[in-house]
Amino acid sequence: MRFLHTSITVRDLEASLKFYTGLLGLEFERRRKIPENHAEIAFVKDPLSGARIELTHWEEKKGFDPGEQLDHLAFEVEELDAFLARARALGVKVAKEPFKLAGGSGRLAFVLDPDDVWIELIERSPPAG
Repeated sequence: MRFLHTSITVRDLEASLKFYTGLLGLEFERRRKIPENHAEIAFVKDPLSGARIELTHWEEKKGFDPGEQLDHLAFEVEELDAFLARARALGVKVAKEPFKLAGGSGRLAFVLDPDDVWIELIERSPPAG
């Protein structure tokens, strides 16, 4: 397993990109709309550590309560089905069963930690060849 990124919910994607790249010096990586979730995401990366933040703007969300800004933590797993079987055996709640996003290459799922923080699991793509 490998830690991939932290996702935070933002009110204004443009203002957040300006803050994280302009003030904090993170590098812009990519941006895309997720139509099926009514959201747009952008990734920024720390050039020194490689740590990534996913900035998530939910089109229909007008505001949020303090503490709702953390959206999810993301981990890459080798075999998603095997990981979920192990998680279920340990009593972990699966919040979203495996699925693919339009235009995405791999499957993903979500589990909840003991405090109901969403943990995204992204299945590692098999090596090409």
